[in-house]
Amino acid sequence: MVRARLLVASFAALVASHALAQAPATKPPPEPPPTPLPAEFSAEAMKAYAAGLKEARELLAQKRYDEAIAKLDALSRERPREPQARFLKAVAQSDRGDADAAIATLRGLAADFPELPEVHNNLAVHYAARGNLDLAKAELDLAIAASPEYAPAIENLGDVYAQLAARQYERAVALEKGKGAAPAKLKLVREALATR
Repeated sequence: MVRARLLVASFAALVASHALAQAPATKPPPEPPPTPLPAEFSAEAMKAYAAGLKEARELLAQKRYDEAIAKLDALSRERPREPQARFLKAVAQSDRGDADAAIATLRGLAADFPELPEVHNNLAVHYAARGNLDLAKAELDLAIAASPEYAPAIENLGDVYAQLAARQYERAVALEKGKGAAPAKLKLVREALATR
């Protein structure tokens, strides 16, 4: 009988230890609730942003640059993670004749969104217009690296190379006093550049 009690007690201890081994030591924490999207990503906010961009484009078409820029600045404050308003602002600044401001806006965009070839391409156009072909080439290289099939940057890079070639042919013509093949090559490059 003692032996039977001992056996029952041992069996009870075994069952209890087995139950403890299977039970988790602590209850896992509850799953956190999903993080809500920022208000700027709500369907309403996205519609309002699109409507604001449309309004800004209409202002640009009417050459009301200051109003367009004010609208685009407001849109950028509302949705700082979206590049479209900032890009359009650079277009407005450029169209208004403020290339320095457009370049500053585009540089900021390029720093924040290096993957956008349009930004690098537009910077390159501004640099080339100022005669800074090395900076233009560097921006076009970045545009093509970001999007190898972006045709405007590829074409503009060809134009930059043609302008660089023209500079070298002009130098050769001056050094050779108009002799050699440089004058004919310079003429061809200038004709090609005139067709853009």
